[in-house]
Amino acid sequence: MQDDRPSGATAETEPCADPWTEAREAHRHPRAVARRLAHSRKGLWLIGVMSFLESIIVPIPLEVVLIPYMMARRDILWRIAAVVLLGCVIGALVGYGVGYFVFDTLGIRLVEWAGWQEQFDSTKTWFEANGFWAVVAIGVTPVPFQVAMLAAGVMKYPVYLFVAATLIARGIRYFGLALLVHLFGDRAMDLWNRHKKRTVAAITGVVAVAIVLNVWVL
Repeated sequence: MQDDRPSGATAETEPCADPWTEAREAHRHPRAVARRLAHSRKGLWLIGVMSFLESIIVPIPLEVVLIPYMMARRDILWRIAAVVLLGCVIGALVGYGVGYFVFDTLGIRLVEWAGWQEQFDSTKTWFEANGFWAVVAIGVTPVPFQVAMLAAGVMKYPVYLFVAATLIARGIRYFGLALLVHLFGDRAMDLWNRHKKRTVAAITGVVAVAIVLNVWVL
């Protein structure tokens, strides 16, 4: 089996736990989690599972783990972004399935438990008007992406378009972070912390323009 640890790492001084435990630890010690991932043969698999959990329901501050992990493993930078994106898409399909098949029994309870009712109702309205671009926009804004998954499923939105929108939205997010690390190296985390709101605002603006153009053309 290929050893995915960084060169010079001969042992796992801080062994990784299971994905669920690492996800919970990410809230308190994100850099420690990133360090364990960087020195683990299971690092890629674990970050992929954490992305899956984050896209389903677990509120993981993924960026604050992902950026230091990418900084430590620049040799597999783009692979990390791809694996995280894959985990997110798989999770998105699970959420879509909940909305499509079992919303009345499970999905509605999830919405009520998480306190998303108002956001869910407004997202459904926005979804009716914008469809594809609504998913893209929610994917790059602070609105919980789980809301978009459930709404897409409830409204029986074509699954292939939902997956395409998810790939665009989350691809911008994760490969954008990889590009940030590629360009700025060890300064990436500081730049993200200082300019996160501006970055999200800029991306949201681009998506808003795309929505307007889409409506105008159609």
